Parts: sequence; C-alpha cells; structure tokens
Amino acid sequence: MSVSEFDRLVVTPRRTQHVRSRPAGLPGAAEEERPTAPPRDENAAARSPSLGLIMMLATLGVVAYAVFLLNPANRGDALPYALVITAETVLVVQALLAMWTVLSGGHDARDFAFHHAQDRLFDLPEIVRDEAEDDPTRWRLFLHDRPVTVDVLITTYGESLDVIARTVRAAVAMRGAHRTWVLDDGRSDDVRDLAATLGARYVRRLSSGGAKAGNVNHALSIVKGEFFVILDADFVAEPELLVETMPFFARDDVSFVQTPQTYGNLDNLISRGAGYMQAVFYRFIQPGRNRFNAAFCVGTNVVFRRAAVDDIGGMYTDSKSEDVWTSLMLHERGWRSVYIPRTLAVGDTPETIEAYTKQQLRWATGGFEILLHHNPLSPRRRLTLDQRLQYTVTATHYLAGIAPLVLLLVPPLQIYLDLAPMDLSISWATWLLYYAGFYGMQIAIAFFTLGSFRWEVLLLASVSFPIYTRALWNAVTGKEQAWHVTGRTGGVTSPFTFIVPQVLCFVFLAITSAVGVWKDWGDPVPSLALAWNITNTLILGGFVATAFRESRAARRPSPAPTSLVPTSLAPAPHAAPVTIPGGAA
Repeated sequence: MSVSEFDRLVVTPRRTQHVRSRPAGLPGAAEEERPTAPPRDENAAARSPSLGLIMMLATLGVVAYAVFLLNPANRGDALPYALVITAETVLVVQALLAMWTVLSGGHDARDFAFHHAQDRLFDLPEIVRDEAEDDPTRWRLFLHDRPVTVDVLITTYGESLDVIARTVRAAVAMRGAHRTWVLDDGRSDDVRDLAATLGARYVRRLSSGGAKAGNVNHALSIVKGEFFVILDADFVAEPELLVETMPFFARDDVSFVQTPQTYGNLDNLISRGAGYMQAVFYRFIQPGRNRFNAAFCVGTNVVFRRAAVDDIGGMYTDSKSEDVWTSLMLHERGWRSVYIPRTLAVGDTPETIEAYTKQQLRWATGGFEILLHHNPLSPRRRLTLDQRLQYTVTATHYLAGIAPLVLLLVPPLQIYLDLAPMDLSISWATWLLYYAGFYGMQIAIAFFTLGSFRWEVLLLASVSFPIYTRALWNAVTGKEQAWHVTGRTGGVTSPFTFIVPQVLCFVFLAITSAVGVWKDWGDPVPSLALAWNITNTLILGGFVATAFRESRAARRPSPAPTSLVPTSLAPAPHAAPVTIPGGAA
C-alpha cells in the first residue's frame, strides 16, 4: 500500500533520511518503500577502514617513488630527468593533497540544527486548513518558524525542448511552495511557450553578457525570493530537493548548499569517462572539502541564500567558471558552504568529443585564472589555511592534466637520442617496483572508489593534455573563451576538428614505436622506453579510434524531426504561466 506524502510527513517527518539512494543512471526509477530501513550513512565510504588502509599504502607508495626519483644515484640525463621530475612532482603533490582531502570526508553536515529545522519545515495545520494534503507543491517552507520564499531558476541556452521540458516539469513538481523560472538566454519563442504550458515563469534578456552568471544576475533583478535554486537545463530535480537542502539554512551563516552532479547518460566511452572522472570528486573530494568549509558551487543543483549573493554583488561574471569564483568570493566574506553527497538531480554529461573538449576547456581556464589572478595563497585573501590549500588544489588541479604531455616526450628522447631519464643500470624489476608503488596504488584507489577499474577514465585523463595546455594559455594571455553549454543543440561538427594535437601525437608516437622496434630488433629484452612509448601509442590510438566511430555515427541520417513543443504536456493547475516584460519577452 502506497503512503501519501502528507501521511509520511505526519508519521515520519525524517522519512527522506531513510530512503536508499538509487543507482546513478536510473532517473525516474521508483523507490521501494522501506519505512523500517535504517538511516543511510552517506559518508560511510569515506570512513571505511579499507579506504583508510589503501590511502596509507598509497601514501607510502608516493613517498617511496619520490625518494627513488630524487636519489642522485638514480639520475639519468639532464633533459629527460628534468621532464620526469617536473611532471611527477605535480602528480605526487596533487595525489597527496587529494588523499588528505578524501580522508577528511567522513564529516556529516547534518547537525541538530538541520534536523530540528527539517522537522519544522512544513506547517501541518496550515496544510490541512488549505486542503493541500495531496499537493506538496503548495506546502509553504518555514525556517525559524517563519515562512520563506524560494525561486527555482532553470538556465537555458539552446538545449532541445525535450530536455528543457523534463527539467521544468520536475522543478515545478518539487515538494515545498516555490516559483519556477525559465531563464532563456537562447531567446526562443518555443521555450517561452513551453514554460507557459508547464506552469513556469519565463525570463528573456536582450543580451548574453556574463554568460550563465549574467543570466542568473539578470533574473535576480526580477525575482524576489529569499533563496534561489540553480538548475542547468538538463538536470532533472528530485521531488525532495528543497526538503533535503533548505533546513541547512537554519544557520544564518550558510550561503549555499551544493548537491552532486549525477549523470544518467553513461552510454558511450566519452560520457562514461567524463562521468566517472567526476564521480570520485562528488563522492569523496567534495565531502572532504566540506569539513574545511571549502566545498564550492558547481553551477547546478545548488541552493543559494539571496542575502549572501547580494553581499558579494551577485554571481561572479568575469570568468566562465563563475561557480568556483562565486564560492571563493563568499568564503572570503566569511560565509559558510555545505555539501551533501546525496543525488537530488540527475543530468547529462558530455557525450561527444566536442562537448567534452569545450566543457573541460571552460573549467580548466577558470581554475588557472584563479591561480594567476587571485592566488589563494596570497596574504591578501581572507581565507583560513585549510581554505587556502583547498582552493590552491582547485586552481592547480588541471596542471596534472598537462603532465602526460611532458611524460610523452621522455621515451622518444631515449629512442632517438639515447637520452634516458634514469640510470640505465637500474633493472626493469627495480623500476617497476617503485613505479607500481605510485601508479599501481592510484589505480587501486580508483578501483575502490568507483567499484571497478574504469579504463575510460585513464584514456581521457591521458589524452586531454591539449585541452588543459590551451586553457593555461588562455588564462595567461587573457584570451576570451566562448561560452558553450553541455547538451546544446546545433550543427554536427567532426570530432577531428577538436583533436588535431592528439592525432599528430599519435602519428609521431607510432613512428617512434616503429623506430624503437627496429633499434631493439634482436634484443631479447625490449627497452623500457619502447614499452612506455608503445603504451602511450595504444592509448592515443584508442582515442583516435573513438573519434572515428563518433564521426561515422554523426554521418548517419537523423530521425525525422518531431513537433517543437511536446504535445503530451498539460498546463500545471497550480501555477499560472507568467512572462516577464522589460528585458524579458
């Protein structure tokens, strides 16, 4: 027998804490009712003794590998040795700081104030008096026994109508009284009509200055809610998003509550690799940052306190990574942030090489801009020591993505010029022992945190160096990066347009491997440089093959277009469609 939302509210006010999270990739799947199930500990994985043991072994492996590399007796020729030390230093420092953050992720942000506020989030007598028992979208939200207003802002910029419709429909249906707004930077009459059909309000601005942040700031000049939610057009919210986030604002110094980005379209190599790359961040890194009041906004699935954003003059607009910059500004002003590792919205990760390239370029450029223009370690920054370290890790994270480029150059130096990074008298076994102590344990950590070895992550991490190199150049030169949205519709572009450097590297490494085989012909034991180079060639070759498959699929005939406005959508009975004039259409 199903239990109504109102009955559940009366009998078990904290029922949402007892629902087990459904697996990522199954949006819309029905939850099994388990009234007697024990509360789910979202931070149990971070407190796992097994994870702690793996982290300690990985730390020992990192230290041993660093000692091995820095031992003067093992040093080879100056140029390749310098390249290896440079790249590995970045990787080692990032690995150590990441492990420290992960081990700090057992902190649960839900304290007494949260639970007390959640129990009093709705006024039961008022619900009964208004005869709203069967319509949770009309239940007013209360904090400190005072009703509060919430606006849900859905940012759109050229996404398909079907994608937007799913998001708007779910947003309108969330529990708790709120107003849903569609912020259309694509200036589409079809999107306007869709919003009216679904009972959402519509805002259109006349320019696109400031990209997504400018879109939100423009809407904030119109909407008047004390709190606002930001949802990307492709993120479908769960009904309990407000129920699980709003109680944190019982503490008056909380500026925003961030929830993870979970993806439901892990259907090909690019989407799986991009999705799994972020899974560790949302499951382990962000909870660790939460302990240090350094968890940052990721641009969607987030609830803001309006007064906090007003305190810093609105969402930050001078970077395409407006989410991280806005978080940094808030933390410098003394505001707190909260991250909860519970999926409350499911969206789409990039499915094509083009979308992945543009997304990573945007994120990496924003990170490098923080490093170069707003260094968190500067004494002028009003941050705690922990916050300085965490934001420095964020700002330098994508340097680890450039490291594979540096390491790619090492084997060819030995094959062509006989320049070796390490003393050639070192045996294969000795080298592999220390090498496996570092990289092998990193793979073990990834295996534990993701549940299995995700080779797609290894492939994308190894071939993305041109993206991050370009991002660093953009940040150094101040080159403006055009705004692109994941899931935006448009013309089909060949993936090879975006991977020319990878293709050239693949050709170079393939030729180098052939030369290495020729030089080592007849040698019973091939050189370490040749094995290393062949491995790099195969990885890049796999990426080029993926581009071929994507290009071939893109040339297939597309299905016949459907009606622009879904005909199955009925107007929501509880919300009148509103279009805002004056900068809106």
